[in-house]
Amino acid sequence: MTPEHIESICKHPDFQQLVRRKRLLNGTLTLAMMIIYYGFVLLVAFSPSTLGRSLSGGVTSVGMLVGVAIVLVSFALTGIYVYRANNVLDPLSDRVKQECMQ
Repeated sequence: MTPEHIESICKHPDFQQLVRRKRLLNGTLTLAMMIIYYGFVLLVAFSPSTLGRSLSGGVTSVGMLVGVAIVLVSFALTGIYVYRANNVLDPLSDRVKQECMQ
């Protein structure tokens, strides 16, 4: 690829839209996971007794429930990324490839 070819791809409106959408998606999902994870860390640091409390008098603690919820949320965020990548980003990327290869 020549520098002119690369420059024409970078100026393509669909490519710019692809970059914007990908940055927004990545930023949003990263921010969501960071808030969840660091919220958990802060909860452990400043209120460990909350996480150590038993659920309904049994062996399972609130901390275990919160930990499982964090894992499930991370799987859900991964699913959201895959869905958006397959249904929004990939078709846009394919369109840019087709138009720029001509």
